[in-house]
Amino acid sequence: MPLLFGIGFIAGAVIAVVDNFAFGGEVSPIVIVAMLFAATAAAGWIWGWRGWRASAVVWLCVPLAHLVRHLLRLPDTLQPNSYASILMLAAFTFAVSTIGTGCGVLLRRITISGKGGGSPK
Repeated sequence: MPLLFGIGFIAGAVIAVVDNFAFGGEVSPIVIVAMLFAATAAAGWIWGWRGWRASAVVWLCVPLAHLVRHLLRLPDTLQPNSYASILMLAAFTFAVSTIGTGCGVLLRRITISGKGGGSPK
């Protein structure tokens, strides 16, 4: 379990850094959503439903980075920079992470059953 949390934290931190610092903070939200989806789908594909732990940590890093910037009164790419915006971001990224993890698990089941391994558990 520490491995899942550690890998999730690293992936989430990379996404948060890209979101907040790459190109002066001017990264398209589509890039962040794609990175979040890819990271959580990879966790679901690699670990199956156990990957939800890594996905949760990846997800948590994105809104948490904006919350910390808001609390420290640092400039942020999220506009308006308010608790309501951070909450909406958290809800949206949670949905993306959940769908990503589910797609990864589905892909895992398809690839395992496609190899003649019987029904996946």
